[in-house]
Amino acid sequence: MSWTYATLLALLAVLIPLNLSPEAESAAVATNTANAKSPAGPLRRIFMKEADASNFFRKRSRRAVKSQDEINAEQRQVLAADERKREFHEEKRNEFESYAEEDHD
Repeated sequence: MSWTYATLLALLAVLIPLNLSPEAESAAVATNTANAKSPAGPLRRIFMKEADASNFFRKRSRRAVKSQDEINAEQRQVLAADERKREFHEEKRNEFESYAEEDHD
């Protein structure tokens, strides 16, 4: 018996009982949307209608132009990070200079 034949036979032996079991029917998502309730409470704020969701992604895609406020905020963050790096390296350089002077004396 070839390996492919044995594999196919084993696969069918697993799939047929799974399809015939009643649990397979209950695990499926119902296609009837008439019985579906709209979310209530905090879930209402999480889920949105399909049209609103597509508009959300359409509004701000990867290539969308950023507003000037966003550009300015990002630039301020970059400048602040650069300033922190500069201060850190200046402090390390001063520590090394102090160590070198003490070691030299």
